[in-house]
Amino acid sequence: MPANENRDPTIVVVAETGADLIAAVGEAMEAAHWRDAIPQGAAIALKPNLGWDLFLPGAVTSPWVVEGVVRKLRERAGSICLVEADQILVSCERSLHQTRMAELCARYDLEWVNLSRSRFVPVPVPGALQLPVANLPEILTQRILVTVPVMKTHNKTVLSGAIKNQWGCLPKLRHNYHPVVHEVLRDLAVVLRPAFTVLDATVALEGNGPKSGRPRICNLLLAGSDPVAVDTVSARIMGLERFRLRHLELCAAAGVGTNDWARIRVVDGAGVPRDALPELHFEPAHHNAVSWVETALRSSFARRWIFESPVLVPLCWGARLWYYIWYYVIRGTRLRDRAIRQSPYGRQWRSRPTPR
Repeated sequence: MPANENRDPTIVVVAETGADLIAAVGEAMEAAHWRDAIPQGAAIALKPNLGWDLFLPGAVTSPWVVEGVVRKLRERAGSICLVEADQILVSCERSLHQTRMAELCARYDLEWVNLSRSRFVPVPVPGALQLPVANLPEILTQRILVTVPVMKTHNKTVLSGAIKNQWGCLPKLRHNYHPVVHEVLRDLAVVLRPAFTVLDATVALEGNGPKSGRPRICNLLLAGSDPVAVDTVSARIMGLERFRLRHLELCAAAGVGTNDWARIRVVDGAGVPRDALPELHFEPAHHNAVSWVETALRSSFARRWIFESPVLVPLCWGARLWYYIWYYVIRGTRLRDRAIRQSPYGRQWRSRPTPR
């Protein structure tokens, strides 16, 4: 039965974090009944967001949140691997080390899988809107998916969360799907629906996400087994409901989950119904220079000769250069250092290893 046809309301936990963040993650998962979503002895693929290798809190998932999820999952899982993929402008291997997730893998004996280097297999998509066959990493067809995204704005989908986090499971040249991103996210969610979500909103990102935004300390965690419902609640907290969230509409229509507030029950970390949600009023994302150029070129008559030819290589160099300038010259490192200095979560990133 599709998730949005189940008569019981879907539970989304919105929990404030306390002094012990790892314990708070476990409590939020308990309040969201995570055991109902994860079979005993399951092989799990744990998908954080490691989508930028110029380290910025809020642009990537926090390691302490992932550690809390791992500790809880180990009570039930047979095995856990941490997965992420490269982007055309991003090395997830660099991000793995910059965020200290590599240390987390070593500490808990987690297998690390770079999905971009793994074997891909064709998976038919029922009722596809854009992807009749999705080319997916084989390992994700063999494991239960638990997604651990970070709360942030996005210049193409308004927000990034439980649904958008699986974009990184497509092949490296997935940027070619940007003009139909909502439909592709729907198709992907149909065949790659996460069994459980823990949304990291300890340090979020507002403004020009998903990369060159501004870290925002929110001290929140969201959790639930319905990824559409988690994102729907996240949108209200962020103050982004006024925008059309087309990928959530399409996912709800496909039975991936529900975006109907009459069907969502919001509780706190103790499982007590919440009378009100935090109102954070995020600054929405606008196109940065890289996104503006890409959008303009994709609208031109030469788009195929640009994005499907060697011409793409110097364009990527230029985009990477822009991000380096934004990060090291304009404001990125200042935002990074301020977030680490002012955040109660700063200790997890201090004394970072040398970026690789």
